[in-house]
Amino acid sequence: MTSVSHFRIAFVLALFLTVFLPGSSFAKRIAPAAVEPVIHEGVRYVAPNDDGRRAYIEAWDVRANKKLWDLTVFTNRIDPKLEEDVQWVFIITMSRRDHMLIVRSERGTTYQIDLQTKAITQSEAAWSAAPDVIAHSPGILEVIDKAIANESLAKKYELSYRIKPSYLRGDFDGDNKIDVAVLVKERSRGKIGIAIIKGVTDKVTVLGAGTAIGNGSDDFEWMDSWEIYSKARIASGTSIPKLRGDALIVSKSEAASALIYWNGKRYVWLQQGD
Repeated sequence: MTSVSHFRIAFVLALFLTVFLPGSSFAKRIAPAAVEPVIHEGVRYVAPNDDGRRAYIEAWDVRANKKLWDLTVFTNRIDPKLEEDVQWVFIITMSRRDHMLIVRSERGTTYQIDLQTKAITQSEAAWSAAPDVIAHSPGILEVIDKAIANESLAKKYELSYRIKPSYLRGDFDGDNKIDVAVLVKERSRGKIGIAIIKGVTDKVTVLGAGTAIGNGSDDFEWMDSWEIYSKARIASGTSIPKLRGDALIVSKSEAASALIYWNGKRYVWLQQGD
């Protein structure tokens, strides 16, 4: 066999292994960023970010280099019908405030961990408690804060916490800027929806909550889960078009789901099942 034949066989084998075996270089999401450890009173707190289903921290004795304990901060609900790795959510930052460890997830959720009791509390943004009052909380996302100030949305909507997470971040319109999708409730009729806040201009588009879109109608009260569908994801079917940006999957357990995505002019609804 010639050297050229050997090369062709090796190339085909390498291509097969790369494309079809798990853990190939064509992974559907990039590896999570390394998180800077926090050192406090002789203890080093680290976020290994090595488990896409469970985000956890470890406490290590600095002097003895011995692990003292580990603690699960949050877990990720995995839909077996979808590719698993694109559903993983990791920790992106850690910091300390007094005796509290502040942990931030890729979804933008902030968790406060009491280093004495190991109790975990979740801090999220909140719009005003009354129509004419805008409340600012220490953990509020800057982009939501700007949207409230610029759009006066607090008079018509309030944040909804009926499902977790209550907001997601992604590049929904494909401009390479991070946008925020927030669950909201219409004050007058209590209808649930999603407010998408454009990261560059803070312009807000409301879907549901009194504004109808596709089969989702004008009330997303039926929805019990949602997640990001990455624009880099390799779709297994032909029904999903080439995406300009990240999309949202909105679902009802054991029922239909839908994809909400930007088509270049507006957000549209694509039904995924019955």
